[in-house]
Amino acid sequence: MEFINGTIVAVYLAAMLIFGWWGKSRTKNSSDFLVAGRRLGPFLYTGTMAAVVLGGASTVGGVGLGYKFGISGMWLVVAIGTGVILLSLLFAPTLQRLKIFTVSQMLTLRYGSKSATHTSAIVMLAYTLMLCATSTSAYATIFVVLFGWERWIAIAIGGIIVVIYSTIGGMWSITLADQVQFVIKTIGIFALMLPFALNAAGGMSGIRERVGDEFFSFTGIGVQTIITYFVVYTLGLLIGQDIWQRVFTARTPKVARWGGTTAGIYCVLYGAAGAIIGMAAKVALPDIIGVDANKDVVYAEVATELLPVAIGGLVLAAAVAAMMSTASGALIAAATVARADVTPFVASWFGKQMQVNTNENPEHDMRANRIWVLLLGMISIVLAILVSDVVAALTIAYDILVGGLLVAIIGGLIWKRGNGLGAAASMAAGTIVTLGTMIVLEIQAEQRFDGIYANEPIYFGLIASALTFVLVSLLTRATAPAVITRWNARVAGQGDTEGADLNEIASR
Repeated sequence: MEFINGTIVAVYLAAMLIFGWWGKSRTKNSSDFLVAGRRLGPFLYTGTMAAVVLGGASTVGGVGLGYKFGISGMWLVVAIGTGVILLSLLFAPTLQRLKIFTVSQMLTLRYGSKSATHTSAIVMLAYTLMLCATSTSAYATIFVVLFGWERWIAIAIGGIIVVIYSTIGGMWSITLADQVQFVIKTIGIFALMLPFALNAAGGMSGIRERVGDEFFSFTGIGVQTIITYFVVYTLGLLIGQDIWQRVFTARTPKVARWGGTTAGIYCVLYGAAGAIIGMAAKVALPDIIGVDANKDVVYAEVATELLPVAIGGLVLAAAVAAMMSTASGALIAAATVARADVTPFVASWFGKQMQVNTNENPEHDMRANRIWVLLLGMISIVLAILVSDVVAALTIAYDILVGGLLVAIIGGLIWKRGNGLGAAASMAAGTIVTLGTMIVLEIQAEQRFDGIYANEPIYFGLIASALTFVLVSLLTRATAPAVITRWNARVAGQGDTEGADLNEIASR
């Protein structure tokens, strides 16, 4: 059984490398490499957006939450889907028209101030790098089970595969791979796991008879936990570089809006299906060893115990696909931020001016992009191998991302009076309060990392950031009219070419 399942997963991994090479033929310049030439239609866009947001936590973790908490285990993935829907309906068309590559470039365009962008670039790089490392660690656990490898070998081999296809063709390779991963996840969850698990449990009526009505309570996981999911994941999805970079790949604002909305609805259905699979597993496999300590084993148990051998291998490949989609998306996002935003900023510390030119020499620029993806891919692999508490580091980065940056970013999109000083001050206040609260709670915590995983840091950070943004913006001079005029022109789909604008923004 393990041999057959392992063979199926191995074939899938080989296919990812093939799609990476196929994507290379479509990649001619930086725009192709970083945002797939900004020409994805509805089908490709919907698939790649759904693939990047539905990672291991949504797929493997969602089934585990359903096993433990019943139907309310769906809320984590529902919060993710809600974030995609809100981003797509409210902001995606505007972002698509800006013709930028990074979140920090949006801040520069909107506020005309370096002080409002540098902090966001550093935090975004830390966030995307940790997201990549976490996803790499996650899918390596499946390789350990299937192939009997040591953990570090599984991380290294799996990580290298992602790095190779991402480096070869950039976003085009990732998009094509994501389409395969999207199809595999859809078949694995909806067409295979869901019907087989329900059949083994005697259908929904059988589940209700065995586990009771409380397993069907939508608040069984806890109202506070549900609120936290929406605060962290829904709001985080509104501003994450890995998600924005997918928005930039859309061919038109209409594709960005409705393709993304479709992906968000798909995510909600995906979350419900995962929770029901977990509920069915609770009935069919009531005594899974170690589920209280590690709910993530439920997915693999369902694949190996309730499904036929070959089908189980496809379902395990679906889990790997989910994690690889997130890892590759985070990797190219990290490389984009590092090259376009962080490197010029760091160079300025030493009195040097570094320009990122995407037009003068496309071959040179493509080579530079590939070097950054390769370099950061290797760093993420090393992080995944060496750091046992990558999730804690990711939580810190995620809390700073939302608590420190959300208000300045969303505020710039919806409030005309917001200015660069207000944005910079809000970032500083939100970050300081988020980290300060986290440190205090961690010192007082009975168990390690309880303070880091607490809800209060992000709540207090958001409050401090919002109050600071409003007060400082109102008490200081409004954004220069020339900056606002240029911003409005870009929002309307007018203005400079993307290459020239990237060069100008990076060199300010």
